[in-house]
Amino acid sequence: MSKIGFYTFYGFIWLITWLPIRVQYIFSDFLFCTGYYLLQYRKKTTLTNLRKAFPEKSEKEIRQIARKFYRHLFDLFIESMASMHITKKEINKRMVFKNMDLLEKFYIAGKSLTVVSGHYGNWEWPFNSPLFSQYLVLAIYKKLSNERFNRLYNKLRSRFGVEPVEMKKTLRRLIECRQKGILTMTYVLGDQRPLKKNIRYWLTFLNQDTPVYLGAERISIQLDHPVIYMHIQKTRRGYYTVEFTTLAEHPKETGEFEITRLIMETLEKYIRKQPEYWLWSHKRWKFNKSDFQ
Repeated sequence: MSKIGFYTFYGFIWLITWLPIRVQYIFSDFLFCTGYYLLQYRKKTTLTNLRKAFPEKSEKEIRQIARKFYRHLFDLFIESMASMHITKKEINKRMVFKNMDLLEKFYIAGKSLTVVSGHYGNWEWPFNSPLFSQYLVLAIYKKLSNERFNRLYNKLRSRFGVEPVEMKKTLRRLIECRQKGILTMTYVLGDQRPLKKNIRYWLTFLNQDTPVYLGAERISIQLDHPVIYMHIQKTRRGYYTVEFTTLAEHPKETGEFEITRLIMETLEKYIRKQPEYWLWSHKRWKFNKSDFQ
């Protein structure tokens, strides 16, 4: 996108995000009709992914899930942009943490954490977590190719104290925090597709051979950070609850790839319950395992 195009987009979004969120959803409805029916945004990729993931489902069921997914996808876009002007009161009402006491138990024990999730629910909105925790919250991200959008998303993520950290700088930042005695909660999306040159391990995920990102496991083992899964559940339009589960309290005692398998198995369990809330339009299965043998 050109500089003029970006700032035109930004100006428009900046204006509508002053409106109440319930009004902003009108734009989501418009985007859904345009993107799903008219432009058919990544519809082929979405349907292909769903058919492979759920071979037991009929074509009618697959298309029903796809339609619900696109409703959620455009809501997610509007919600992410709404972060520009959302108040603490509003975000705390819409993104509710159910058991932060689990994390605080580790804080009292002097343990930094690796908190993992997937592209499920609204993975952008937990940026209000610093309001409820004493941890320094680090959000690990893969840099976008568009520098302007990269800066925009980082600005939105950091509104209430989250510190965005580029993926390749993660370990260095965590070591700096350890040396300064700062306890960190490192937020990682565990279902990201690794770069082709970095693929080291495959597993079966949603009925398909899937290369997986090993960063969360490597960091947690190297620095002895307990691994916590963060499930973000959509309860109704614009409202989510967050619940934490301990996957590995003592990561150094786990076997190779065990933590990664636990992360992906936990995510798959939630996807199968309500598949419409996962990011199906992403080309997650771009690589074939046979090409690496």
